[in-house]
Amino acid sequence: MISAASDTIAAQATAFGTAALAVIRTSGPEAIDITSRLAAHPERVLSASGYSMVHTYLVEPDGSTLDEVVLAVYRAPQSYTGEDMVEVFCHGSVPGVQRLLAALYGAGMRPADPGEFTMRAFVAGKLDLTRAEAVHEVVTSQTGAAHARALDRLEGSVYRRISAAKDRLVAIMANLAVQIDYPEEDTGEVPIPIETIVEARNDVDALVATYRVGRLYDQGATIALAGRTNAGKSSLYNVFLKQERAIVSPEPGTTRDYIESTLELEGVPVRLVDTAGLRDTREAIESEGIERTRRLIRHADLVLYLVDGRGGLDPGEDLPDIDPQRLIRVWTKSDDPRCAPPPEGYLAVSSVTAQGFAELVTAIGERLVPEADRAVTTVIDSLRQKQLLERASSALGEVLTGVDRGVPVDAISLDVQDAIHALGEITGEVTSADILDAVFGTFCLGK
Repeated sequence: MISAASDTIAAQATAFGTAALAVIRTSGPEAIDITSRLAAHPERVLSASGYSMVHTYLVEPDGSTLDEVVLAVYRAPQSYTGEDMVEVFCHGSVPGVQRLLAALYGAGMRPADPGEFTMRAFVAGKLDLTRAEAVHEVVTSQTGAAHARALDRLEGSVYRRISAAKDRLVAIMANLAVQIDYPEEDTGEVPIPIETIVEARNDVDALVATYRVGRLYDQGATIALAGRTNAGKSSLYNVFLKQERAIVSPEPGTTRDYIESTLELEGVPVRLVDTAGLRDTREAIESEGIERTRRLIRHADLVLYLVDGRGGLDPGEDLPDIDPQRLIRVWTKSDDPRCAPPPEGYLAVSSVTAQGFAELVTAIGERLVPEADRAVTTVIDSLRQKQLLERASSALGEVLTGVDRGVPVDAISLDVQDAIHALGEITGEVTSADILDAVFGTFCLGK
């Protein structure tokens, strides 16, 4: 996939299914020529300039009409892939799109591999690897906040940060190379700029620190509603979803297995889980539900532990084995006259009047993404990038240790080179076929 392409590819770029319109994307040296052979007015396609639209019909070799279409023509190198491209805007009938694709393949194109269009853009130098990964992140983002951060990466924010750090190290490496390659020259020993190394490492570590937030916006968080039976978990679950999703009953033990739904809270995609009430029981099915609840509590990103404000806390009610950073205590049924004032550390909430609900959502958002982290727009969510940044940071740490211990310059230069190499792998300046296949293999066909 990473070699210069000599064939022409095609794939549907819009989602599969019935729609008003669909888009078929083609790219390669014969994209314009092959498409023109299927056009009722081939001369219009062949003479079209780049960035122009052509209205025509595409027809079978026997003259039968395939569809009325508009063709967007792009000429190399001014296109997404850097190659000649034609995008076919057609009607969104599933059989109709399939017929068009079959005709294009029959005329000499082949089906595109997942991510092959963006791969060709990378090979042509249209995108660095961080921007290429951001293309996939923009497409798959689940919330507005995730989409905004992915667009920021697509515009080059991560690339600029990494390139700035790498440029500092390349300048240092150039000075070290002179001392190593020409020791006989009376140039004197050039001191290694420690402050520059520290600045570069701090920049790298700052990007590593954004991974948790970036991954959270990309992958989301699991929030478990936990508490004793009749604590109001199912009622609060329905308030979050704005619909009667969970069965609410005064009878204890109604929820015997967990149910879950997805929603967005404060810009984060959330998997919200309503769990079985915690209590001692000999009933086999309910016992299994309670055990599943305990497993969810152990692994959830955040646990909302609910207490019925009318009955108050029972001995041992709190959950001391939960990390306080993963726990929000909720005092439910605050609209009921029998409800006692909430103890310190509890948020009073009513699922009937929604009193306190906005405050609870704010607390959840702050716990998942603290205010300081929300202000950071340039974040990474790629494990590949995180691991390479950590490698660069470790190498720079070895540089600082080596300088402190008086290690020879040639040994120090190896660690500087390792840091430069790691940063180069992130942007794609240094890469391998396996890495590229892993990155682009997750893309959809039309990208």
